[in-house]
Parts: sequence; structure tokens; C-alpha cells
Amino acid sequence: AMQSEIGSMYENKVWTLTDLPDDRRAIENKWIFKKKTDADGNVTIYKAQLVAKGYRQDQGVDYDETFSPVAKLKSVRIMLAIAAYYDYEIWQMDVKTAFLNGFLKEELYMMQPEGFVDPKNANKVCKLQRSIYGLVQASRSWNIRFDEMIKAFGFTQTYGEACVYKKVSGSSVAFLILYVDDILLMENDIEFLGSIKAYLNKCFSMKDLGEAAYILGIKIYRDRSRRLIGLSQSTYLDKILKKFNMDQSKKGFLPVLQGVQLSTAQCPTTAEDREKMSVVPYASAIGSIMYAMLCTRPDVNLAVSLVGRYQSNPGMEHWTAVKNILKYLKRTKDMFLIYGGDEELIVKGYVDASFDTDLDDSKSQTGYVYILNGGAVSWCSCKQSVVAGSTCEAEYMAASEAAQEAI
Repeated sequence: AMQSEIGSMYENKVWTLTDLPDDRRAIENKWIFKKKTDADGNVTIYKAQLVAKGYRQDQGVDYDETFSPVAKLKSVRIMLAIAAYYDYEIWQMDVKTAFLNGFLKEELYMMQPEGFVDPKNANKVCKLQRSIYGLVQASRSWNIRFDEMIKAFGFTQTYGEACVYKKVSGSSVAFLILYVDDILLMENDIEFLGSIKAYLNKCFSMKDLGEAAYILGIKIYRDRSRRLIGLSQSTYLDKILKKFNMDQSKKGFLPVLQGVQLSTAQCPTTAEDREKMSVVPYASAIGSIMYAMLCTRPDVNLAVSLVGRYQSNPGMEHWTAVKNILKYLKRTKDMFLIYGGDEELIVKGYVDASFDTDLDDSKSQTGYVYILNGGAVSWCSCKQSVVAGSTCEAEYMAASEAAQEAI
């Protein structure tokens, strides 16, 4: 695996060996080893990655801008809903060692990698020509390079979404979604798809993963005869249930139990109680559930919103509420978010608000969901930022937020 990684470095001409200037320092690097699994949890790749210690970089000297966009999860869902409706081909590709494709504008030096020091030039350092994993600006330089290359082929960027591209040629249409180095291609013409894949292969070292089946931890099921697409995260949910020792627990029927009200009054007040709660992986559990909620589980949005408010000082009642969400996920882990079956492609939205539901600051809760082709594509359940004076005010605030999302 290490040989393969170093091979990619030489192939991409990532660095040249040179003497280190007196006024500069070389950053260190290390090897990281990972096992990549498929949708069923089987190991498919043993991967070694050479990573630079980017935290040793100095701003203004070694880097300037670092921001880099990725596709929003709701954009992926919207595109899948559209693809189900029009019965598009959905293809998945992966860029091998994506970050090595970005060009560096800055002058950067790095130590030679452990195990691969050139014996003839042992005192020299690597002057980086291209970005490498671990550098603060690596994802930005990769994104800029990809953006330039894909636009040169005639793709245009979608307004308001930096990582969704579109190309139209006669009656053929293609969409490309980029999430760091994962690419989803959707189009209505196999030949057109072939030309796009050939172009991408010419520009970058690509891996063709065939028809999309598993992306970002989400399993994609397809029934083309009925024009349905189903999204499931059962493998991911199994993993988090195991992680928090809830795989043997009872199954819950609701994400929030009736009559349960959480407040800061239930937070620990004594040092002894705080000590007891310090070993509970509260924030970690909420973060793990939150990823499922953001991808395919709008049904636990309210529950996550409620328990997420007490992360700085959670009490036992708060932890019980988190475990209740996990029990509910255990019962429903094989459920799908399904797109398909609608007669026409229209966005439908629903919005509602509760009034004065937070016991600590009397704020209300906004909840909305947008449905496209029979399935939810965007949803939110969050505490309002201002205290509403009446139910009418709470409704208006919720409607305003939902309207912004609609636009």
C-alpha cells in the first residue's frame, strides 16, 4: 500500500528534492493506514496515505486562503429525486489521490517520507509542486483544479451550489455532483456519459465504481421498473449502535417519549454528578446520530435538536433521552427514504411551529419539510432565535424560515 502511494506521488511529480533555504523550515509528515469497507462492512482496500503535518504551517507564509466547498447533502437528495423521476443513469466515480492534483501557489518544503529517503540525497528536502494530504490548503487547491477542468469541458456551475455542475448537448443532459473526491454522474444518454468519463480519465487518475450503490455511507437501492430510488443507512446505524453498546438494547417506538421535558434543571449540580457524567460519550453520540439525521433520517431531527442543547453539561435524564433515540433507530434502521411515484415534479413544503416549548428561555420550535417526487429532500426542526410573543408570531417566524429555504 505504501509503494502504491509513493508511486502516485512520483507519477504526479508532487515534489522535487532540493536544499532547504536558510530562512525556511520543512514541515514533517507521517504515514496513516486505513481499511476501506463496502456497503456490507467487508474490507475492500488496505490503504496507506502520506500525510503532511499541516498544523505546523504558518499562515501568510505557507498558505493564505483555505476554504473549499462540497455539495450539500440536500443537493444530492434533490438530484436523486429528479433522477428517479426521469429514470436517469446514475454513475459513481472516485478520484484516486485527489489532493495530489492541486497545484500549489506557495513555496513549501517537506521532509522526505519515512522509509523512502533517497540515500544519495539524504540531506535534501522535498519542495512541493502539488498539494498533498494534510496541508491546510490541499482541498482548496484540488477544488480549484477540478472546477477549471470540468468547466473547460463545457459544464456550468449551478447557481447557489458550487459543487453541482450541468451540461446540455442537444437532447442530452448531464449533471455532476462533487463531494471532495466522490463524483456522482447523472444523465439520460449512455454515449454522452461515456464521453464525460473518458474526459475525466484523461484529466485525473479515476476509479470507475459503476452504477451508484453506496456513497457517503448511504446505500442507494434502485427499482427502475417502478422508477423508485431508496436511501438507507442501516450499515452506518449498526456501527453506531455497536459503538455506544446499544446493539443489544430494547427497541424504541418513538424518538421522543411523550411527556418527557428536558431543561437545564436536570443538569448535574454537584462535582460528584459531573464526575459521573464525564465518562458518558454524550456529545459523540449526538454527533453520530446527527450524521444519520442530516443524510436520511428527518424523523429524528426534533429529538436531536432537543438533546443537543445540553452538550456542555448533560445530566442523566438527557443521556436517557439520547439512548431512547438510539433504541428508536435500532427498531427503524432498515427503513428507507424513498423517491418516486409522483405524477409530476413539484416541490411541496410543509411548515409548523410550536409555542413556548423550551423550559429555559421560552423560545418556540420551527419545523419544516420539503418533498420532491414523493420523498423528503430538505428538512429542519430547530429552536427559534427570538422569543415569540404569541402562537401567531411563532408561526410567522417559522413560515419566514421555511420560505427562505424554499427560495
